[in-house]
Amino acid sequence: MQGLTIVVAGRDPERFHAALSLAAANAALDRRTRLFLQGDAASLIRALDAKPDVHHARHGVPSLGQIFAEARALGVEFIVCQSGLALAGLSAEDLPEGASTGGLIELLRTRGDDELVMA
Repeated sequence: MQGLTIVVAGRDPERFHAALSLAAANAALDRRTRLFLQGDAASLIRALDAKPDVHHARHGVPSLGQIFAEARALGVEFIVCQSGLALAGLSAEDLPEGASTGGLIELLRTRGDDELVMA
């Protein structure tokens, strides 16, 4: 069965939220799912601890941290660009549990027949 690899390429938390939601939905269908934070998007791991947006919370939309936890529980593989961590002043120790570091070459090498989506 074809999997899905999602590459988040910018620092927009709304796009990150959408990518996490897509990843969780795909994993809920028992499909291999990977989400890769490329370059500057690595800084978005800081947003996982942010309080939910008041408008979103009022309408039952989960926070980034909540949707990340759900995606991980569903088996989504979460990879953060090594260079992006350095750009953000972060290290592998700053990653949430279950996340790993990696690069584009390894991501593409291990892609198999995954669809590739840019977010």
